[in-house]
Amino acid sequence: MNGFTVDDLSYRDVAKSIDHSLLRPELDLDFVADGVELAVRYDVASATVRPADVALAAELVAGTGVLVSTVVGFPHGSSTTAAKVFEAERALADGAHELDMVLNIGRLRSGRDDEVRAEIAAIVGVAVAAGAIVKVILENAYLDDEQKIRGCRLAEAAGAHFVKTSTGFAPGGATIEDLKLMRASVSPKVQVKAAGGVRTLDALLEVMSVGVTRVGATATETILEDFKARARTRHEAHTAPRGG
Repeated sequence: MNGFTVDDLSYRDVAKSIDHSLLRPELDLDFVADGVELAVRYDVASATVRPADVALAAELVAGTGVLVSTVVGFPHGSSTTAAKVFEAERALADGAHELDMVLNIGRLRSGRDDEVRAEIAAIVGVAVAAGAIVKVILENAYLDDEQKIRGCRLAEAAGAHFVKTSTGFAPGGATIEDLKLMRASVSPKVQVKAAGGVRTLDALLEVMSVGVTRVGATATETILEDFKARARTRHEAHTAPRGG
């Protein structure tokens, strides 16, 4: 597959594929606020913030087209289901629109599929009741292909809206091979999110070409300024007068 170019996509297509990530533990509140404002300025899909920052982010995005997303059971997925449900409920009450939950990696690796599905379904139930969506993080760095396929299918069976590659805190992130496998493992109604390693416009265009509709990114400004520059260059090339 040759992949997309700037001729294939509008600025909105690219910007609305990005969840601007603000999850690193050392970020202070000024950095988070600046990051949310950057997300609004570039009109991306969402600002993804830590649970403690949801209320602040919700205040900053009010009246814009940018959503607030946050994480549940992050980054290891090993909290109890009750704890994850409480975390989800609190995040939604604070103003989150999207929840990126880490499934229970150990249970998936142990073949405890019913437990994995039930936990995802519990979070989905809370989210859907509040008009929110759920992205299920598999954390592919710790899974073999068979486990990745099962994780995707369990997420879909539980009603999740997205499957997602990674937290960004494990040894590996999104790979094209994993993204193709995930896209093939769910029906068209479930979307795929790439996270971990999408730092350039070319990388974003490549993952979009294999069916990804959302990416987690920290290099949002760099990616979107590159898109605007390339689009401007292409426009100038097409409109420049031709010599006789």
